[in-house]
Amino acid sequence: MKLNNDTLGSLPSGVTTPTYDRSNLTAGIVHIGVGHFHRSHQAMYLDRLLHTEAGAGWAIWGVSVNSKGADTAEALLPQDGLYTLTEKDPDGAARSSVIGSIIGFDVAETDGEPVINRLADPATRIISLTITEGGYGIDPVTATFSGKGDPLIEADLADPRSAASWLGLLVHALRRRRDTGAGPVTLMCCDNIQENGHVAREALTGFTKVVAPDLLEWIEQNMTFPSSMVDRVTPGTTDEDRAYLADTFGLTDAWPVTCEPFTQWVLEDNFAAGRPALESVGVDVVADVEPYELMKLRLANGTHQALCYLGHLLGYEYVHEAIADPGINSMLLRYIDEEAVPTLRPIPGVDLNGWGRTVLERFGNPQIKDKLTRICEDTSDRIPKFVLPGVRDQLAAGRPVSVCAAIVAAWARYAEGTDEQGNPIDVRDPRREQLMAAAQAESATPGSFLGLTEIFGDLAQRPEFAEPYLAALDTLRHDGARALLNALARD
Repeated sequence: MKLNNDTLGSLPSGVTTPTYDRSNLTAGIVHIGVGHFHRSHQAMYLDRLLHTEAGAGWAIWGVSVNSKGADTAEALLPQDGLYTLTEKDPDGAARSSVIGSIIGFDVAETDGEPVINRLADPATRIISLTITEGGYGIDPVTATFSGKGDPLIEADLADPRSAASWLGLLVHALRRRRDTGAGPVTLMCCDNIQENGHVAREALTGFTKVVAPDLLEWIEQNMTFPSSMVDRVTPGTTDEDRAYLADTFGLTDAWPVTCEPFTQWVLEDNFAAGRPALESVGVDVVADVEPYELMKLRLANGTHQALCYLGHLLGYEYVHEAIADPGINSMLLRYIDEEAVPTLRPIPGVDLNGWGRTVLERFGNPQIKDKLTRICEDTSDRIPKFVLPGVRDQLAAGRPVSVCAAIVAAWARYAEGTDEQGNPIDVRDPRREQLMAAAQAESATPGSFLGLTEIFGDLAQRPEFAEPYLAALDTLRHDGARALLNALARD
């Protein structure tokens, strides 16, 4: 049975389905970047809300900018935007539900005008984003907009008439909103970035200064940029996920999502044109997100970075396998207790060390099968956001950074491009060539990797960090990952 509006009423009883009338839904949110995380997280919360009277007017209209997003549209459009979300517990139990909050989809790569119209529509009160950590054109050292590294943004900067990137599309739409009196709108970032509301504002205003400076005053007066903290482990869709639905329920779903049962969303209450009552469906709507986002970025995202390179070097394929390794587990506990938690602000009612241990339990869920290669991707965008800010806080307080130095050393060893058995490593990163060249130069010129100042800033000149980094990399290159883990355990 193929999943679509016509078959919703015929699905097996084991699959939960929307009880609201999808034909009467209107989209108050346009979301750019309808990936697997968005569909397991924000779209799921809006689906919950649509089951209540408070959900009126808050369905989602999806937008993709590039060819990767076009694959999502190709899968979801024949299904009327429907897809199946399956939560898998560590003990093997699972729950599947059909999510109905996405009611339409446009692909900007095919035709940008419908996207601009949708963004400029007065019914659109929130524009939300999950475009990956590196999609904002922000320089990792200066934290200001440059646009470098994203060919679509660079094309729009070169030609203000262009609308190839999400920023180009948005500026065209905002001009139309201004000129037609469509009203204010909120830009809500849902990516794993510290102060993501500030990042979204910096990206938009930095881009606008170049291509449409006449819009800056309107943006200042008519837009808000709430920050948020989002959390849910959600691997990419696999054929195994599709086969599970077919075998269990006789259901054909081209683009299902599988995730862990844990989910969290903390959202700043800062909206220009109203907002959905998300607090009624489990979202923490607060005045200050920063303590929560730091907790998540350093204890969850930082832990992912801490385990993935050593796990790959040791030959593991999945995150839960690496978590189960005693040496890696011991190293992660040191990272959490000694180098991450000390940099965090207290949160009333939250045991930070205990939250870190919950992270290890979640990541150790064998049902999720989250591949280490996914975590190892795009590191040059992730390490500067998830690990290095904590390093700088530790150094400023005169506290040790030996575990974080070992994490960076493991990244450098991984970026050499071969594992400990001599097998090639597929390094996937927007700075791939630059990273691999610097990593391979370490044997002749120690410290070459830290010399990438656009990533590491002045850390190469900070002996408190550079010395343990060089020692860890020397151990990795001559004795291997297991020896480094043993050395960290002895410290």
